[in-house]
Amino acid sequence: MNKPTTILLAEDEPALGQIIKESLETRNFDVLLCKDGEQAFEIYQSKNPELLVLDVMMPKKDGFTLAKEIRGIDDQIPIIFLTAKSQTQDVVEGFSIGGNDYLKKPFSIEELIVRINNLLHRTSIQKTSEMFNIGQYTFDFPKQVLKYKEEQPLQLTHREAHLLFHLIKNKNAVLDRSLILNKLWGNDDFFNARSMDVFITKLRKKLNKDDSIQILNVRGFGYKLIC
Repeated sequence: MNKPTTILLAEDEPALGQIIKESLETRNFDVLLCKDGEQAFEIYQSKNPELLVLDVMMPKKDGFTLAKEIRGIDDQIPIIFLTAKSQTQDVVEGFSIGGNDYLKKPFSIEELIVRINNLLHRTSIQKTSEMFNIGQYTFDFPKQVLKYKEEQPLQLTHREAHLLFHLIKNKNAVLDRSLILNKLWGNDDFFNARSMDVFITKLRKKLNKDDSIQILNVRGFGYKLIC
């Protein structure tokens, strides 16, 4: 049997949360049920779920705020919003902050399962295409692994992998410093900028076996990956 997909479910209505959890578990999903946005963020950081189902109206931290924080460090994980709101502007806001789907209450469990499976399928297809060749290196972004020729692969941290991913996507062009700081660190203040400099130095060391690869500092603008 395949390993169950781990889903983080943030729902503050205990009865509804339990119904959704039990229904998904009968379909071979592993469900992490959280009662508020703060608990959900802690579980997200410690358990590495593969998909998020977030109620919009929650105590302590609402679903939109939670999604914004998670999108600041992870732009890949699928997010489905659950909400009793029906206003068009709420739907637009949900998608604009990085939501992949939006389900209005009341909804059927079967519809939720169909939407979950569709997102997981799309994510799986996307991941298979996210292998990159950089000079004599191979970079597996979903697994966060960097490999030089036939040598032992290097496991990158989450931020190292995402920073390298964005450098590759902008190869031979300048990666805007402020943009990437806001995307991966949450803001572009001095301390986060120094932190990013440290990560750039780490990536340079891990790529230094191929002389054709350089990460240049374009002063006042950002960084450029040349290969």
